[in-house]
Amino acid sequence: MSKNLEQNNQENGQIAKKDNKDYLDFATNFPKETTLRKPDWIRVKAPMSKGYHETKNMLQAKKLHTVCEEAACPNIGECWEQKHATVMILGSICTRACSFCNIETGKPQAVNPHEPENVGDVAKFSGLKHIVITSVDRDDLADGGANQFVECIKNVRKKAPQTTIEILTPDFLRKDQALELVVQAKPDVFNHNIETVPALYQTIRPGARYFHSLRLLQKVKELDPTIFTKSGLMVGLGENKEQILQVMDDMRSANIDFITIGQYLRPTLRHAPVDRYVSPDEFDFYKKMAYSKGFLMVASSPLTRSSYHAGDDFAKMQKARLLHHLH
Repeated sequence: MSKNLEQNNQENGQIAKKDNKDYLDFATNFPKETTLRKPDWIRVKAPMSKGYHETKNMLQAKKLHTVCEEAACPNIGECWEQKHATVMILGSICTRACSFCNIETGKPQAVNPHEPENVGDVAKFSGLKHIVITSVDRDDLADGGANQFVECIKNVRKKAPQTTIEILTPDFLRKDQALELVVQAKPDVFNHNIETVPALYQTIRPGARYFHSLRLLQKVKELDPTIFTKSGLMVGLGENKEQILQVMDDMRSANIDFITIGQYLRPTLRHAPVDRYVSPDEFDFYKKMAYSKGFLMVASSPLTRSSYHAGDDFAKMQKARLLHHLH
């Protein structure tokens, strides 16, 4: 399968010569009048709890961004109440403009040299058992931001050795040795989201390449088989069941351990419209199919997001690997 992935990557991986403005224009050419009514199962309560505000204040004090806020995650109230947050490093401005994503696109800020230390402090003083570290895409940096991931991992290991570390990385497209650098830092979980089916990449994720993302995750396993790999999909963008099942097969061929599947929610009218709201029963179907294909861990529900319940799911995944080895 490695050769197949490599071949597909070569055939499909020619990078379009577009700058960020082209991506942004491309991403805004969607019908603004298309709005579906949200079903009851997709509604969440507004965040108001004491725990939510404590988490918010702690992150602001350390001048850290979170994908929870920047991507308008529907689970922010629940997660922050439990002092779970996904820290977003390398600033809050992305060099790409995916049509599903609410993060600002433009010219990024300079990399903050104190950011890794601040991430370590958050892990230490909040007593986190599990931390998720993600970033915007930084195509402007020679290493794509890989070294900042490494420094954050080192600081968490130093200041909070009991905390397990999950990273959610960009694709490091055309960044030689960036992946190797991050893998050598030995995060517990390496997550990179496929996001959608390959047929929708041109409109939903134009700056990325499907087979490159698959190969990235496959290579993590080749470099260090002890690291758990993880990837996520959104549904409701116009894909069908057969396409989702094919992506599952591709992921297993790349030895990915953990798949997350959640409902796409349109952040603004400038973003890709919701094609449909997938029923809870269909999410259960995907969960059963994913386990049957050999994933160690599956999270599939309307409100599932890549980092939702990440700590609990990591513990379950560890147990699943142990049981798999025993059998």
